[in-house]
Amino acid sequence: MTEAETRLAAEIDIRTLVARYADAVVRRDAKDWGETWAQDAVWRIMGMETRGREPIVELWQRLMGGYPQVVQIPNSAILVIDGARASGRWYISEYGKLANGTAMLTLGVYHDEYTRADGIWRFASRRFDMLYGGPADLSGAFLPFPKELER
Repeated sequence: MTEAETRLAAEIDIRTLVARYADAVVRRDAKDWGETWAQDAVWRIMGMETRGREPIVELWQRLMGGYPQVVQIPNSAILVIDGARASGRWYISEYGKLANGTAMLTLGVYHDEYTRADGIWRFASRRFDMLYGGPADLSGAFLPFPKELER
């Protein structure tokens, strides 16, 4: 394979990884969702940092307990691929219903690091920053893009 073909194959695989992640969120499938993470991965969400696939899945299951229904939609992405490592930034929309029945829209950005082992791309780290969380009519307050992550 040429270098361009290798990069294109990696990009397709990483986009598929993110689609598998979102699909597992919608289906609430902890096993499939957990398989998207490297064993020594790091997840940063809501001011928390969790290390290791098993603790990450446990945290996800606790967080998902507050959302009886949720649909996560990955939107656009910027990917940088360097051999068996890569990084990316994904914007997402998430529609959900809280345990009390309140509908919610979340708009945010994932900052990712990916690793490839045994031919499979997984998340090495994933950080989520909310840009909006509130009513679907966008009447809530927007949050700024994290300054430390601007490039």
